[in-house]
Amino acid sequence: MKRNYLLPILLLLLCSSFAIAQSTSDLEKLSMDKWKWMAEKNVQELEKLFHPEAKFVHMSGTWTTARELEIIETGSIWYKEAKVHDTAVELFGNSAIVWNRITLTAHVRGSDVENEFTVTEVYQKDGGDWKMLALTFSSVRDTHEIEK
Repeated sequence: MKRNYLLPILLLLLCSSFAIAQSTSDLEKLSMDKWKWMAEKNVQELEKLFHPEAKFVHMSGTWTTARELEIIETGSIWYKEAKVHDTAVELFGNSAIVWNRITLTAHVRGSDVENEFTVTEVYQKDGGDWKMLALTFSSVRDTHEIEK
């Protein structure tokens, strides 16, 4: 009789593992898409991704979704290219954290600048979609690695 329960339990565990792996790869892709949309100044896609009350922490300040979208649209900060060196994703129920170690080339105040950052992105599942709640740039050395 015990054998009859073993197969459904194994299938449940296998399906759960697949769902978690799928969610982490979906979030990695979403994060990469975000960098692309930021470089393209695609505020329509970013507006769908960013929670209306999200916060953005940069080297020069902290602001809201509305301000971040305005900065991107006007080119006050043009995120020209984010070279992603390392990514880690952790799920916590309907929340997730994505860490990217990047070299960011941005156009700021008339000049191109390049900086090394670890970027922390916080997401929450909203219906069937992930919404970004926070994005924080942390300045790091280029030898920094994300522990997994």
